[in-house]
Amino acid sequence: MAEGEGSGGTEDRKPKSDEARSAFAPPAGIEQEPVDEDQPTSEFAVPEGVPEPSAEPGPEGSAFAPPATYSAQHSPPAYTPGAGFPVSLMKESPWQDRMRTMLRMPVDVRPVPEAVQKHAEHGPAVGRVLDLTLRIGELLLAGGEGAEDVEAAMFAVARSYGLDRCEPTVTFTLLSITHQPSLVDDPVSASRTVRRRGTDYTRLAAVYQLVDDISAHEFALSLEEAYRRLAEIRRNRHPYPSWVLTAAAGLLAGAASTLVGGGVLVFFAAAIGAMLGDRFAWLCAGRGLPEFYQFVVAAMPPAAIGVALKLSEIDVRASAVITGGLFALLPGRALVAAVQDGLTGFYITASARLLEVMYLFIGIIMGVLVVLYLGLQLGSSPKPEEVLQITQRPLIQIAASMVLVFTFAILLQQERSTVWIVTLNGGVAWVTFGALHYAGGIPPVPSTAIAAGLVGLFGQLFSRYRFASALPYTTAAIGPLLPGSATYYGLLLIAENRLNEGLGSLVNAAAIALAIAIGVNLGSETSRLFMRIPGAASAAKRRAAKRTRGF
Repeated sequence: MAEGEGSGGTEDRKPKSDEARSAFAPPAGIEQEPVDEDQPTSEFAVPEGVPEPSAEPGPEGSAFAPPATYSAQHSPPAYTPGAGFPVSLMKESPWQDRMRTMLRMPVDVRPVPEAVQKHAEHGPAVGRVLDLTLRIGELLLAGGEGAEDVEAAMFAVARSYGLDRCEPTVTFTLLSITHQPSLVDDPVSASRTVRRRGTDYTRLAAVYQLVDDISAHEFALSLEEAYRRLAEIRRNRHPYPSWVLTAAAGLLAGAASTLVGGGVLVFFAAAIGAMLGDRFAWLCAGRGLPEFYQFVVAAMPPAAIGVALKLSEIDVRASAVITGGLFALLPGRALVAAVQDGLTGFYITASARLLEVMYLFIGIIMGVLVVLYLGLQLGSSPKPEEVLQITQRPLIQIAASMVLVFTFAILLQQERSTVWIVTLNGGVAWVTFGALHYAGGIPPVPSTAIAAGLVGLFGQLFSRYRFASALPYTTAAIGPLLPGSATYYGLLLIAENRLNEGLGSLVNAAAIALAIAIGVNLGSETSRLFMRIPGAASAAKRRAAKRTRGF
C-alpha cells in the first residue's frame, strides 16, 4: 500500500508535457494573478509603482519619463512625426515628380492621398486597378522608358484610384505590384511579363497623356474610360509606313557619312546600303529570327558596298560608307536607358539592358568583320588612318547632323510635333561638340559628355513643359554623337590582325557611348535646378535627419 502511494505520488510530480518544464512556467505553490486580455503586456509598458510621466518638462527622475527637451510643438530636427515628413506636393507639378518623390519615401511616412471619386462608392475594384496599372506599365517598359519612370507611372495610376499603400516593382521583363489595404489585411499582388518590345514614341506619348489625365485633380477618369483609352492606344497603327522608315534609315546613313567626310557619291552609296540592310532585317524579323541575327544581317550591306568601292579603286572615301551604316545600327537608345536605370538604383534592369546592348553590338561587329575579312582576301587595301581624318566643314556638318536627327526621330516613330524640336536639340548638341573638340581641342570623351548633357537638359525641360516623356526629346538628338568612326576604326584594325590597337579603339568607342549616356542623365538631373520639385524645401530643413535617396 505504501509502495502504491509512493508510486502515485511520483507520477503526480512528473511533468505532463514539455510546456510544464518551461523556464517560464510558474513554480508550484505560487499563486498567479489572472491576466486581463485587454491589458498591455508589452515590455514597454510602465511597471507598477512608477509614477505616470508628467506632461510638464522637468528633471528626468525615471527611465520611463520623457526627456526634458521633448515637446510636441518644438521637437528636435531629427524627430519624425507620426504623420510622416511634412512634404509639400504641389498639384501644378508634373505627376512624374510628385510620384517619384513619394516612391522614394517609406510607405508609412507617405502623405495621405486626397479623397478621390474615381471608383464606385463601395471602394476601388482592387483587381481591376492593379490590372490596369500593370498594362500601362507594360506599354511604357516595352517602349523603352526607364524603370524609375515606369514605377512612378504605375504608382500614379494606383494612387489615383484609391490604392495608396502600393509597391510597384520593375525589372527588365517582369512587372509586379503589391497592395496592402492595412497592416492587418492580407496583401494583394499581381504581375505581368513583358514579352514583346517595340519602339513607338507616339504610343509612349499617348500613354503618358493617359496617366496624366488619370492623376489629374480637375476631372475624374473612370476605370471603364481608362480601359477604353488604353485599348485605343494599343490598337493604333504606327504613324509612319514601312517604306518611310526604310527611306529614313537610308537618309540617316547618308547624313552620317557626310558628317564624317563623305561626298555625294558616298551619301548615296551609304543610303543604298542602309536601306538594303533594313529590308534584310525586316525579312529576318518576319521569319522569327532573334534580334541579334537581324543586326548581323543589317550590318553586312553597307560594309559590302564600302568594300566594293574600295576594290573598284574609285577615288571616294569608302570608309565613310561603312561608318554611315554603323550610325544607323548602334543601339544608343538602349544604352541610355541602361545607364539611366543604373544611376537611379535599378541595377538588375540596368544589367539586363547592358547585356542586351552588348549582344547587339557584338552582332554588328560580326556582320562588319565578315565582310571586311572577305574584302581583305579579295585584295582590298583599306587605310585605317583615314577613318579618323575627318574634314572640318562646319556648315555642311551642322546640316548633316540635323538631317541625321530628323530621320532618327522618324525611325523612333515620334509624333510630328516633336520631330522639329528634337532636330533643333540635336543641332545644338553637334555645334557644342564641334566647338569643344575641333575648335577647342578638347578630347572627344569630355566633349561628347558636355554635348550630351545639353541634350538631356533641354530634353527634360521640353518634356516638363509639355508634361510628356523625355525620351522623344533626347534619344534622337544624341544620334550625331554616336561613336561610329571609332567603332569602324577598331573593327578595321581587328580585321588586319592588329588586335591590341583594334580593341583599344573599341574601348574608346565604349567610353564615348558611356559618356553620352551619363551626360544625358546628368543633364536631366541638372534640369531639376530650374524646376520646383515636390518636397525639396522641406528636405532642406531636415539637415539632422537620416538621409536616404530622394531626401
